[in-house]
Amino acid sequence: MNDFWCLNVEKGPFSWQKFESKSEAPIARVYHSAALCQHGSATGMIVVFGGRSGQQVALNDSWGLRRHRSGAWDWVKAPYKPDKEPPLARYQHSSLFVGSTMLILGGRTNEPGNVGMEIYDTETSEWYRAPAAQTFRHGSWFSEGFIYLYGGFDQEAPNIPTDLVTRINILKAFQVHEPLYIKTQALVGSVIPKQSSTLTSPNTSIDMGNKSTGAHSAYSYSPNTSYSDLRAGGGSYAGTTMKPGMILESYSNSPLMRFGGEFKFGKDVYVALNDQSRPNEELVKRTIPFEKFTEESKGLGGHSNKLKYSNPMSSNMTPALNIASIFLNKLLRPRDYFNPDLNAAFEFKPELIIELCNHAEAILQSQPIVLRVNSPIKVFGDIHGQYSDLMRFFDLFGSPCYGANTEGDIESFDYLFLGDFVDRGSHSLETICLLLALKIKYPTQIHLIRGNHEDRWINNGFGFSEECATRLGEDPADEDSIFNRMNCLFDWLPLAGVIDDRILCIHGGIGSTLNKVEDIDRLQRPLEVIHEVSTADQQLVVDILWSDPTDSDTEMGIQANTIRDPGGTGNIVKFGPDRVQRFLQNNGLSLIIRAHECVMDGFERFAGGQLITVFSATDYCGKHKNAGAVLTFKKTLEIIPKLIYPMNANNQNWIEDEKSLKERPPTPPRWKNTAPRKSSYG
Repeated sequence: MNDFWCLNVEKGPFSWQKFESKSEAPIARVYHSAALCQHGSATGMIVVFGGRSGQQVALNDSWGLRRHRSGAWDWVKAPYKPDKEPPLARYQHSSLFVGSTMLILGGRTNEPGNVGMEIYDTETSEWYRAPAAQTFRHGSWFSEGFIYLYGGFDQEAPNIPTDLVTRINILKAFQVHEPLYIKTQALVGSVIPKQSSTLTSPNTSIDMGNKSTGAHSAYSYSPNTSYSDLRAGGGSYAGTTMKPGMILESYSNSPLMRFGGEFKFGKDVYVALNDQSRPNEELVKRTIPFEKFTEESKGLGGHSNKLKYSNPMSSNMTPALNIASIFLNKLLRPRDYFNPDLNAAFEFKPELIIELCNHAEAILQSQPIVLRVNSPIKVFGDIHGQYSDLMRFFDLFGSPCYGANTEGDIESFDYLFLGDFVDRGSHSLETICLLLALKIKYPTQIHLIRGNHEDRWINNGFGFSEECATRLGEDPADEDSIFNRMNCLFDWLPLAGVIDDRILCIHGGIGSTLNKVEDIDRLQRPLEVIHEVSTADQQLVVDILWSDPTDSDTEMGIQANTIRDPGGTGNIVKFGPDRVQRFLQNNGLSLIIRAHECVMDGFERFAGGQLITVFSATDYCGKHKNAGAVLTFKKTLEIIPKLIYPMNANNQNWIEDEKSLKERPPTPPRWKNTAPRKSSYG
């Protein structure tokens, strides 16, 4: 059969619904695979590959099933490049997505021979090939740089179920295909092996190791190995295989592989030992009872050989995750963070910060200027260097991390930050370095949107450059300064995010010129903000970063923003509720979330609730005693605000005197349902 049915379990009573498609549809099949794409142009598409027809013929076609905003579903056949060898027809395989690439793993064919991994790039319609474990009817998943295959049958023993878990380093698998390697590295980085200590108790973790140092390895074969050779068994598979009883603790603390911090099957331990009596085989894999491990590990065949340990500081580590971990270990400490004095030297060396920026910028460059993200998600407004407020949010409402004995919730929530990470507050360096490290650690779950202060022309005079000069001992005007490097990175930040194709998230607003989300998509990065507007694109950027809603729901249209634009250039405007409603209708959206303005309760509704302002820095500039908020979106898109309130001992600020405050880009607090009150500029 080729019917497609869906069961909606969001809200009862539950019922099955059959979806009809007027387009060409795939033929009836069995033993096929399906996976959901969540990145790139195929986002939201269910992709079906292969299977076996009613005539017992293995298939190699791919079909996408996608739902349109109108509610209609249709099938589309995936294009294959005619000048490339098509994928192998197979069934009883598995498939999964890593970014915008679909991986086909294992399975059986109508002809004898090995069945390698095949990779389909949905962006270029190209197929790539790599060897893989020879299993079928197995399960598979992907987590933080590794593909895992569990169970099923082995090709060599097709009637005996296997209990093995096989782990494949995706970057090792992709290393001979440069386009795949580059885009995947930017998406996931790679995985840092966890250092093993002396094994003396059942709770000690073992990390399998590669052929030379114990780091994870996936494949060992020549870049010139042909696909026919791979089908015939050419190219040696060297993935990590876990036997029952192996205890595994991954550095990345994968939620799929964590059970009390460990992965346990039974009483035995699977180890890799170096046998010097067999010089042509670097590793001998054996299953031994744990209690005999100490004795066995002293040597094989009378030789004194030791287990090869993974060294976290070795060249096999991912530099990106290594750098990120250095910052996270110091800065992601919600319950025991330390707020250094305003003039205290920043504890990280400039070369480390440069490396952090390099790796984070590579990820930003690989992702679009408009992020398509999914709920559940937490949305933060302006932080403005108030690092202690960020730690309080993480402490009270959950922190973006994994791990036992923590309040981490990155397994359940994405995090979206709407800009203005730096300036004004006293700890912009802690704030931005922490966020960049989180972006590297969780590139598809931590989302950073550009604010109007992620702009060298603004943060050069309003706190960030002064902090860099004081705490790093540098001249911000120096081309090689941290200040300059950070601002080059800021030019690559996305300008918007869309949650579940329903909610636009942006820093400032829609201004007078933003009419379609696609208007943002066509902007090119790196993007320097031009304040003396002379082109339509320059005006669009200023609208996105600087515009505000009008002062109440009764004030319609486009109005002058005299507070932000005292010179009367007309570049910075206010937009009314009628403009919000029209924008949402034209884009098929239901809500706009923005930051940019201090609101007294931390969040505030506008346009009958169709726009919400969120602000996350408490007692802004030490002047306004406002609360800070984060908006939590459940899977149903229900919004739950989480608030924190000013502490008695508030943060210091880089600029506190009234004269300097008035010279800064003004951000007065927004007061509900009234005209703005006179107050010190924020």
